[in-house]
Amino acid sequence: MLPFPEIDPVIFRIGPFAMRWYGLMYILGFLAGYGLTVYQLRGGRKPQIPRDAVDDLFFYLIIGLIVGARLGYAVFYNLPFYIENPLEIFMVWHGGMSFHGGLGGAFIASLIVIIRKRLPFRATADLVIPAAPIGLCLGRLGNFINGELFGKPADVPWAMVFPRGGPVPRHPSQLYEAFFEGLLLFVILWLYKDRKKREGDVFALFLILYGLFRTFCEFFRLPDTQLGFVLGPLTMGQVLSLVMVLIGIGLKFFLFPLLERRKNS
Repeated sequence: MLPFPEIDPVIFRIGPFAMRWYGLMYILGFLAGYGLTVYQLRGGRKPQIPRDAVDDLFFYLIIGLIVGARLGYAVFYNLPFYIENPLEIFMVWHGGMSFHGGLGGAFIASLIVIIRKRLPFRATADLVIPAAPIGLCLGRLGNFINGELFGKPADVPWAMVFPRGGPVPRHPSQLYEAFFEGLLLFVILWLYKDRKKREGDVFALFLILYGLFRTFCEFFRLPDTQLGFVLGPLTMGQVLSLVMVLIGIGLKFFLFPLLERRKNS
């Protein structure tokens, strides 16, 4: 068993303001995503996507991600509570963000910018999505520092006793997700982006692989207490992730090839 590194979730305080590791991870994730996206534009490699459009895209993408993540958590994970306490939706410091809601919010916000700026959807999605796993990795590290979203009881040598998880050693499932959904997924997408067959393939592959990795990792993670399992042995996160896989397969093997054939005909 490994000792849980008890790191204070609050980095520093200035009066009523508290800078937390989880918030810092969000900021670093946004900066990394923006930096890697701009890096791909070097040398005019994507002339159809101007730099100023990327700046606008990220501004609205971040807003859409945060709003979508909060609303997604309220709808998917604790709807009865937020119906009874609607003002709690705005109290993000109380915790509760959903990746799937954030992805949906970011997608809608980005789509609005893409339409307004007349950007190519598939090329723009492929440009932005390879950097997304960096933010996912950092976010899971933030969960780990907070000692939240821990795993099921385990007897593996690297199991940990989490402060909020009682005396039982548990899987450090946040670290599993940080590796699979973050680091490994980033490496795969970053290498694949220059080897893709058609526009949109990187975006579709992200949906497929994230969905598969998340579904796998959640078998080691303790389900949300207010929900438990929602479909047989599956959690809400797994159900939503499997929907992502189906959408990704549909895009990669059916819709995008069809669009490519029409484009070349």
